[in-house]
Amino acid sequence: MGRVLRTLKHSWNLFKDAPTDSSYGGGYSQPASRSNRQPSRYFSDRSLLGSIYNRLAVDFASVEFMHCILDENDVATEIVRDDLHTCLTLDPNIDQSAAALKIDYAMTMFEQGEVALVPVVTDMDPLNKTGSFGIQQLRVATVAAHHPRKIRLNVFDDREVDDEGKPVNGGVTKQMTVPKTMVVIQENPFYTVMNEPNGLLQRLIAKLNLLDSLDEAAGSGKLDMILQLPYTVRGESRQAQAEQRREELRQQLKDDELGIGYIDVSEKVIQLNRGIENKLLEQVQYLFDAVRSELGITKGVMDGSASQAEINNYYDRTIEPLANGAALEIKRKFLTKNAISRGHSIEIYRDPLKLIPIDELAEVADKLIRNAVVTANEFRPKIGYRPSNQPGADKLQNPNMPDADQPGAAPPAQPDVVPGPPPTPPEEVP
Repeated sequence: MGRVLRTLKHSWNLFKDAPTDSSYGGGYSQPASRSNRQPSRYFSDRSLLGSIYNRLAVDFASVEFMHCILDENDVATEIVRDDLHTCLTLDPNIDQSAAALKIDYAMTMFEQGEVALVPVVTDMDPLNKTGSFGIQQLRVATVAAHHPRKIRLNVFDDREVDDEGKPVNGGVTKQMTVPKTMVVIQENPFYTVMNEPNGLLQRLIAKLNLLDSLDEAAGSGKLDMILQLPYTVRGESRQAQAEQRREELRQQLKDDELGIGYIDVSEKVIQLNRGIENKLLEQVQYLFDAVRSELGITKGVMDGSASQAEINNYYDRTIEPLANGAALEIKRKFLTKNAISRGHSIEIYRDPLKLIPIDELAEVADKLIRNAVVTANEFRPKIGYRPSNQPGADKLQNPNMPDADQPGAAPPAQPDVVPGPPPTPPEEVP
């Protein structure tokens, strides 16, 4: 009850309570091509790059972010089920689930080169430096401008009415200026490859746009033919006569409903049925392979036929740098120094058993359970079975070895004792 009263009394909303002053110094922004957009709008290039972005974003969303407590060995021993944990695992805002928020986060980072995660509703004023606050809603935002201590963001406002019940201008993207200390700001770790103006991905986009323009020209309905006349056209009078003849033929084809025209018996039509050869397609293929190689996305990763080594390499070199960067930034911005000193942390988890083929899973299960790495009830949910209530299902033990606690089990063997000589009596002291 006390927490509810505290929330009602001190709750803070970004769009209602954020300061509107402009005394935060000069700023700098990204290129002007960046536009204010709602979080649901992503990369719209008419090429195959969207599939790469989507694959990376979906795999990034499969990583779980947990608010945990660490022991003295930095091992998570407890989950803190607070509002922040709920935002990261279940319900960050009214429009998105936690998985949708992570996909939105990754896609925005890939497209813009950096991304911001801003708390829009908290139970206390986050601008008050004297206390902590609980995060109740999170939104992905794009960066409009950087300032020395503050940042200007494009944030989607989902409100319909304010606290007094009056209609507000909600449902639109608004620009808000907030301190950098309360906003997660992550730059794309693959910025050099994906967002640098002369990077591989930007060069690939330029080549694909050029290839698209050539395809449009090839399918525009032009005849692409040459009319050979029975006389030379070197002089000005002959050139004028040739232009007139070409215009007459064009008019014939245009005016006839079937597109039929005629030429003289001495004239000849030469049809250009293919374009001039160039190396554009080879350059596109080379750049595409280079981009996939830099990002660790092999053909097998895209179509699901990758080997275990390829999958592990892809997650270790591509997905984990993205997830680790996000977890570290969330930890340093959303957790206080006092909480961190008491062992609180944001940890990432990925289930490696999801990537193991079913024919190898039985062997993995046997090794893990037999060597007392996991219990049977810890492994059963990984393959879709509910935990068992049988004795021993929650014990770390080798099921192939007898258990002394089970009825009928033989007692543990005692070590053999070899009898020695009787002890020598002590000498009597006179």
